[in-house]
Amino acid sequence: MNPSSRRDFLKKTSTLLGLAYAVSAFDKPPGNPLLSFSTLGCPDWSFDTILKFAAENKYDGIEIRGIQRQLDLTKCPEFKTIENILTTRNRVEAKGIRIVDLGSSCELHHANTATRTKNLDEGKKFIDLAQQLNCPNIRVFPNKLPDNDQRNATIDLIIKGLIELGDYAKGSQVNVLLESHGDAVQTMELKKMMDSAAHPQVGLVWDIVNMWSVTKESPASVYELLKKYIRHTHIKDGKMVDGQIHYTLVGKGETPIFEAVDALSKGGYKGYYSFEWEKLWHPEIEEPEIALTDYPKAMKQHFMGK
Repeated sequence: MNPSSRRDFLKKTSTLLGLAYAVSAFDKPPGNPLLSFSTLGCPDWSFDTILKFAAENKYDGIEIRGIQRQLDLTKCPEFKTIENILTTRNRVEAKGIRIVDLGSSCELHHANTATRTKNLDEGKKFIDLAQQLNCPNIRVFPNKLPDNDQRNATIDLIIKGLIELGDYAKGSQVNVLLESHGDAVQTMELKKMMDSAAHPQVGLVWDIVNMWSVTKESPASVYELLKKYIRHTHIKDGKMVDGQIHYTLVGKGETPIFEAVDALSKGGYKGYYSFEWEKLWHPEIEEPEIALTDYPKAMKQHFMGK
């Protein structure tokens, strides 16, 4: 989309949907964290089922990472046209819920020109959709970082991608958030990416367990180094078996997940604690009816016991 078309798009979107963000959810009293869940955890549910479940279980938001296994949200009926998007947004807001993040498949580590362009185009497409949905964040990620002299060059590619997407998001109220993911889980490397991008619309999705399962760093120390960039979180728990994480219900594993939650809470984090139950990738784990029902109870119990 060229700059002129982009300006026209934002103007049209503003007229149709409005740009005012609902802020009441952020005014919840201390001890009542904002809770959301990723649709990664319920890959076979319809959008109606997702909304109904979120409302009934008193979630504040939902993070959309595919609907009924379709990861390209622009191909889902709910998001195919401006009219459908407006209807979807109204349905979500009528439930007292917010779409808090769109999980794109945009990877920023690729050097191949065609692959890189395809991924950046995906990121831009999700920025546009997030703007239309009054959603504050999209998630992008790095995956592979080579263990050779190309590692720094790959990190530079990620930084450049973040800046390009951040610039594209200017004029919207959408943040481009890099998830701690894949090989990009070392605190100092993530800090370098954020420091170097230095963009007001670029930040982090802190996936605590993605990092801890590899580095074993204390979440409290990680938080101190990355806190000014953390705008969204992925919460999960698990046990290490033969060097691999096996997911459990929150509070039933061995990860220091509540150390991270407490660091966020005490540090004044105002965003969502988003449950990422990876059912789509790990079909053997508990069904969503169990895991997504348990999460708000576990979080409430933890915060009430503080």
